[in-house]
Amino acid sequence: MERAELAGWLRLSLTPGIGDGAARRLLAAFGLPERVFAQPVVALREVVSEAQAAALQQPPANLQAQIDLTWQWLQAPDQGASRRVVTLGDAGYPASLLEMVDPPLMLYLLGAADYDLTQLGHSVAVVGSRNPTPQGATNARSFARALGEAGLPVVSGLALGVDGAAHQGALDAAGDTPRLATVAVVGTGLDRVYPARHRDLAHRITQQGLIVSELPLGTPPLTQNFPKRNRLIAGLARGTLVVEAALQSGSLITARLTSEQGKEVFAIPGSIHSPQSRGCHALIRQGAKLVESVGDILEELPPLQVRSAAPSAGNGNGNGNGNGNAVDTPEDPLLDALGHDPVSLDALSARTGWSAAVLQAKMLKLELDGHIARLPGGLFQRMAST
Repeated sequence: MERAELAGWLRLSLTPGIGDGAARRLLAAFGLPERVFAQPVVALREVVSEAQAAALQQPPANLQAQIDLTWQWLQAPDQGASRRVVTLGDAGYPASLLEMVDPPLMLYLLGAADYDLTQLGHSVAVVGSRNPTPQGATNARSFARALGEAGLPVVSGLALGVDGAAHQGALDAAGDTPRLATVAVVGTGLDRVYPARHRDLAHRITQQGLIVSELPLGTPPLTQNFPKRNRLIAGLARGTLVVEAALQSGSLITARLTSEQGKEVFAIPGSIHSPQSRGCHALIRQGAKLVESVGDILEELPPLQVRSAAPSAGNGNGNGNGNGNAVDTPEDPLLDALGHDPVSLDALSARTGWSAAVLQAKMLKLELDGHIARLPGGLFQRMAST
């Protein structure tokens, strides 16, 4: 993209009062942004309101600074990662977003040069709580890895918790294979990483995937931008898997937007005592498919030419290892007493008849072996083998 063309798109996207809807009407009526800004006010008023037509006559105050920043960003080397801007109507613009009510005018891409968003026709979004249970984080990574092994890219939001685990699972599945493993849709400009602790993960994604944003460079992590980010996650993927979510979770927004776009919503059930499971249970009551294995996802998607995931089908309890299989932990009377719900030490003592001292010694060994995890509030939960 030439600098003059970039300047036109930036001006259109940054003009106050001109949302994506008005911008699309202008583009449909006059063509590229340069032609839009060449129109007299009287012509503009036939397409947009009088206030919007007036706003189009004056360049935004920060336009030149944004042009300079974006142009410099596009030219800067980044350890092999490619920097691109894709605009509405470009060949590289994903067709799935064109089916949305409000497709973004511009998308900023950072990642491997061989990959683009048109390769996401077979992708699945994996989203969930920023504070998952240990089993929830394991499930996210396991399911994402199993989806990756079936040949499906994983789309998520680079947030803490489930999102980060999903990206890691997809990258695990890819190994050194040169293919689009995962796409992170973020709620900031691409010149910053949020959260900062995912800087290393973001770098890994740029080597075997893409980081995507519709927001101008320099945009900080503002609360109002994350629902916009969620709609892109829903728009890019063929379906959305919710791993764990509280009732007020942003993941439920992604699920709703997925459903409104006529795509499949999947949810992993959990303990009735866990707040992080209530959002998934609500989705299942509303018609989302209850998922126990990656096979439950693949059978609901339209026919895809991907590798079979039958060996990773799981045994039906929603827990998984790195291959998506649910594997039982070794037989142990204490594990049997634990069950699969969070439980307190007092409850375990009542179930087993063992003293607290005996239980603590046994629990420590199981924890070190990775068979159980400690939860907040003095609770313990059985984990699937990894």
